[in-house]
Amino acid sequence: MDLDLTPKLPKKVYGGDGGSYHAWCPSELAMLRAGNIGAAKLALEKNGLALPRYSDSAKVAYVLQGNGVAGIVLPEKEERVVSLKKGDAIALPFGVVTWWYNKEDTELVVLFLGDTKTAHKAGEFTDFFLTGPNGIFTGFTTEFVCRAWDVDENTAKALVGSQSAKGIVKVDASHKMPEPNAKHREGFVYNCEEAPLDVDIKGGGKVVVLNTKNLPLVAEVGLGADLVRLDGGAMCSPGFSCDSALQVTYIVSGSGRVQVVGADGKRVLETTVKAGNLFIVPRFFVVSKICDPDGMSWFSIITTPNPIFTHMAGKTSVWKALSPEVLQAAFKVSPDVEKTFRSKRMAEEIFFPPPK
Repeated sequence: MDLDLTPKLPKKVYGGDGGSYHAWCPSELAMLRAGNIGAAKLALEKNGLALPRYSDSAKVAYVLQGNGVAGIVLPEKEERVVSLKKGDAIALPFGVVTWWYNKEDTELVVLFLGDTKTAHKAGEFTDFFLTGPNGIFTGFTTEFVCRAWDVDENTAKALVGSQSAKGIVKVDASHKMPEPNAKHREGFVYNCEEAPLDVDIKGGGKVVVLNTKNLPLVAEVGLGADLVRLDGGAMCSPGFSCDSALQVTYIVSGSGRVQVVGADGKRVLETTVKAGNLFIVPRFFVVSKICDPDGMSWFSIITTPNPIFTHMAGKTSVWKALSPEVLQAAFKVSPDVEKTFRSKRMAEEIFFPPPK
């Protein structure tokens, strides 16, 4: 596989006073197109509103920073207005209409990772806006707009032509926006930073997994996700997804080293990653990370709702399941060497604290 797996940063697509929208480009990160994966980031300033839109792709949204409000209109045409805070994950099936709003001084930043197999362009999200100069109804004639909405010509022109901003606007501070409904978060939003830990290894790291059990909507999206926090100097066991899933990783904070090994034992990536980087691990390739002294956290989506991983080190590794005779022959080593190898990493699982 000759694809360049080097981590990349996103590029600005559009924006103005209210905020900006950035996306990772398949032309720069070829694995996006090869894996049918899209990735983008929305940043809203105070009173910034991301105009209502729907997308051609199913996504998982993850709040990287700030507090805000989102509106989600389901196919049943019910609007759910939910509060947003750092660590929130939201499953967004394709076709739902969403808007995003920030009423705080701190910038609201939302990451979008998703599957583009239903998209017009592999590796890219295409958003269809309801209003603005690129809104859907700008393409219809006035006659069609009048007939569709049962309004006169002047009203139709005002509705379609008044909003000149594209994608993101800044709402007047005096304009009252909808208040979130606490009940609307149930079943739609899952906070990965406050959730019970699925893995907690002292000196190693912590994991919260997003799956159909804690957020049923991910079944419709077809994606699983996890938030991993690696302690300073710790290592994440080499491993791979054994159910043919791609792993798309965004570095939330910190930095560290990553290595990916593919077919024929060939190392296809060796680099340093830092906050803001995105990289994709191809199917069945083995990945491992060692973080810097300050630690590192990342948010990943996996292209299956309930992913299964095989680890190549630690007490739950495949090595511990293989019989001693097979290991001796496979490694071509003596029973003593095999015994020493098997006796290691009997306490640690997935994450390994730094050497003492």
